[in-house]
Amino acid sequence: MGHLGEIVGCNPVHLCPSVVFGVSAGYGQDRGRGDVVVGGAVAGIVANPVSGRDIRRLGAWASVFPADGRAGLVQRLLSAFAVAGVRRVLVSTDRGGISAAVLRALGRESAARPEVEFCEQDPFTGCAQDTVDAVRWMVDAGASVIVCLGGDGTARVAASVCGDVPLLALFTGTDNAFPQMREATVAGLAAGLVATGKVDVDLVAERVSVLEVVTKNRRAIALVDVAVTMSKHVGAEASGEPAALTELYCTFAEPDGIGLSSVAGQLCPSPRSSPDGVALQLGPADECANVVHALIAPKLVRPIGVRGWSVLRPGVRVDLAADGGVIAVDGARELELKNGEGAYVELRSDGPWCVDVRAVMAEAATQGLLRDASGPRNERRR
Repeated sequence: MGHLGEIVGCNPVHLCPSVVFGVSAGYGQDRGRGDVVVGGAVAGIVANPVSGRDIRRLGAWASVFPADGRAGLVQRLLSAFAVAGVRRVLVSTDRGGISAAVLRALGRESAARPEVEFCEQDPFTGCAQDTVDAVRWMVDAGASVIVCLGGDGTARVAASVCGDVPLLALFTGTDNAFPQMREATVAGLAAGLVATGKVDVDLVAERVSVLEVVTKNRRAIALVDVAVTMSKHVGAEASGEPAALTELYCTFAEPDGIGLSSVAGQLCPSPRSSPDGVALQLGPADECANVVHALIAPKLVRPIGVRGWSVLRPGVRVDLAADGGVIAVDGARELELKNGEGAYVELRSDGPWCVDVRAVMAEAATQGLLRDASGPRNERRR
């Protein structure tokens, strides 16, 4: 189960356990299990089929990215990778229709593309483990950059296992405080120029901060925020009642952000470039001197009471004050705190390397990487 050939209705003998589809010059044949592609720049694409489809979208009129739309994003990335000179692209496989649509398009189109290899996962879990497995496969296969299509949760999962491979997270989720909202072709050009080494990654990528939260039995990271709520519902993709929130920790806080970090963004903004984060003590709005009307999810502007706030320094462990409740990481309530059980949060500066699309394209302009000055039409006017 879980083979791409079965998903698209093809003969699985020709398409599993790995699928390599080359349609650029010098390729054009499927490869089987024993074939190994060597040489050239390698990039990865992870597309989460379920990001942006959780309970928070009910009644929110939020944007929806259907499978065909996400497949279109992948196609645009592939086209841009070809221009940048990427030789091989590793693509995640899913049962949501994205990889199947991409495979069908590769079979129809004759435009130049890098060699594409699909990650075969057997079985699919339908949860974050699929992203973990795909990213690990890409890292092991030598990817120089990984483009992640999803929201804050997808980016967080990819960041937890990408190691030192640069990450470029694109906006296709519900809460998109961390991913960039970029046209996929531009993002693909930027990622491709990094993958091929034409732009020095040290000039255009920075290691971002993460929050590590540790309980008695588990630890997790967050790219944006860690919140404590007295709500008892683990697994819900929402922050619950704002009045139940007691603590909030953020790696950065932007005034125009979305999600709980927007609370801090209105009171004590902290840019992504700062090594420090922020910590807030929350409470019911009718009991706090400071109340922020925050965009905690698409369409959902809610009053959040704030008792106080302070700077969160890197490397300093902060014990959570909560006695029980649930801890949410980047909006997902995953960790349960039993009564009397301690936990702490720590801001760390060793998060993933993240590609700055604007910086890459500026460097490309400086070096003339996307200019062709060989023709007479490009002669300087006198």
